[in-house]
Amino acid sequence: MNAPILKLFVLVLVLFAALAGMTSYNSVINAKEYRENRLNARPQIEEQRVERGLIRARDNSLLARSKLGKADLYSRHYTLAARTFAHAIGYDFLRVGRAGLERSRNEELVGSRNKLTSIVDQLRGKRREGDNIITNLDPQAQRVALHALAGRKGSVVAIEPATGKVRVMASTPGYDPSGLDDDGVFKRLSTDDENSPLLNRATQAGYAPGSTFKVVTAAAALDSGRFTPQSTVSGGSPMIVSGVPLNNFSNRQFGAITLTTALTNSVNTVWAQVAQRVGRKRMWDYMRRFGFGADPPLDYPDAQMYASGVVDLRRQAIIPASSRRVDIGRVGIGQERLRVTPLQMAMVAATVANEGVRMKPRLTSRIVDQDGRTVMRVKPEQAERVMSATAARQLNVMMGNVVREGTGTAAALAGIEVAGKTGTAEVNLRGLNQPWFIGFAPRSKPKVAIAVTIERVQGGQGGVVAAPVAKRVMQELLR
Repeated sequence: MNAPILKLFVLVLVLFAALAGMTSYNSVINAKEYRENRLNARPQIEEQRVERGLIRARDNSLLARSKLGKADLYSRHYTLAARTFAHAIGYDFLRVGRAGLERSRNEELVGSRNKLTSIVDQLRGKRREGDNIITNLDPQAQRVALHALAGRKGSVVAIEPATGKVRVMASTPGYDPSGLDDDGVFKRLSTDDENSPLLNRATQAGYAPGSTFKVVTAAAALDSGRFTPQSTVSGGSPMIVSGVPLNNFSNRQFGAITLTTALTNSVNTVWAQVAQRVGRKRMWDYMRRFGFGADPPLDYPDAQMYASGVVDLRRQAIIPASSRRVDIGRVGIGQERLRVTPLQMAMVAATVANEGVRMKPRLTSRIVDQDGRTVMRVKPEQAERVMSATAARQLNVMMGNVVREGTGTAAALAGIEVAGKTGTAEVNLRGLNQPWFIGFAPRSKPKVAIAVTIERVQGGQGGVVAAPVAKRVMQELLR
């Protein structure tokens, strides 16, 4: 064989191998992405021939069901109750695709959770049918959260600390999922940049956390063994941090005060110094333990989740807090370029409440077949031990002091001890703030952990604006 023919033969082999490799990648490795691509309607058309499973709330109230329509195809219908859970439940329509639980639990809803069983059923002539999803979502608490937000842009997330069950996932403004069957409605909502009603602010919106992040700094400090709740640090103001003056709120002056007092009064200069002494590497280590820097392990589409952390705002990429480019003192008080989601901050509160163990959050409680048999129960699953139980109990007491006599008194409940932390992040120099509250209750045996934030409130403070919302939701969940 002469040289030109040999070269041509080798080229053909290489091209054939590349073709085989790309085909294998697209059909096997990347198959899920192609199936879920909104522009690829073929798999969805096939699935429209299957009676999709029901989606129900925690109290078994119906949220979503399917009806048989033209051409032997099923269409999705959402109840009035589903409107309160629009972002969590999502939607499923041929024209606009899928979102929320409709997307993340699609295999179960169309009955393909067990492919072998599906094939056997088809050979036997049995019609394929989907399984039903029972969620952990609490309709009444969700309504309370939405009512308390009172139309303001923001979010509320409530989690059971010991189980990770997501009881409330509220985001405003919302939308009516049944209306998205009209492609024109979907386009109008998706291009409404001012309100972004399709955006799930609980999982997709990154906000500056303000002083709520001091809980993470306190956890790292206490667990390191270098600090105790009674350790004293100067609370003078202003103080030079990374070469720039840092002030306390209203430039309030403190002498040498304990960490408990510093958390109770949210003293910026103390927690900036603590973060610096803990160090970049250890702060980044504890941030990752809490779940920062990665998408939360929630049964929800990855495309609809935002990884919290220090963000390069130009490239929208996470910067490790261990980097020398990061002002770790200001990270320690929730400033710098920190961007977090309400879900992430609810996980922070839940971890402290659960004696330092972070549980994986879950929207789904169980999966039930059409005969009413439970085919899968989503059990509590530990993500990571973030800190020792001793450090978590110390932080629990410190956060209790915040609500009892500090900045979070508006979250206090009659007869029930509440632990929490307020936050007020400055959005701009014109007085717009991002108010926050995170916390849990009862303090001794926590049953609910919560995060509340409201967008761009003129002069709003976390203890005044967000804490009362948290109070109302916790009150409902603890009834």
